Amino acid sequence: QVQLVESGGGLVQAGGSLRLSCTASGRTFNSAMGWFRQAPGKEREFVAAISWGGGSTHYADSVKGRFTISRDNAKDSMYLQMNSLKPEDTAVYYCAARARWGTAQIMGVPFSYDYWGQGTQVTVSS
Repeated sequence: QVQLVESGGGLVQAGGSLRLSCTASGRTFNSAMGWFRQAPGKEREFVAAISWGGGSTHYADSVKGRFTISRDNAKDSMYLQMNSLKPEDTAVYYCAARARWGTAQIMGVPFSYDYWGQGTQVTVSS
């Protein structure tokens, strides 16, 4: 089993920035990872994904050019740099992991992932 813990969420003004972190513990393994978000009353939405080596990424159209996903395997950590934040970015953000990298179709659905964190709240005020 792998445990994932998110941190870095908080309250920020529109146009501001936040950097989220996700750290793995337990029976860690080299895996592809991703970020999802969920607002009240809405489905869990794909945000971004990154391969184990960090050389391949996928982004949702809604965050392209504003968010950057990265990872540091020596620290068992993954990051999401969020710039130019908008009120519609408000949600609980979750990190997730799976054994293999895949296409955008595979990496973009929650069903593809085996491990999940508990989430961290991001609130963007107008």
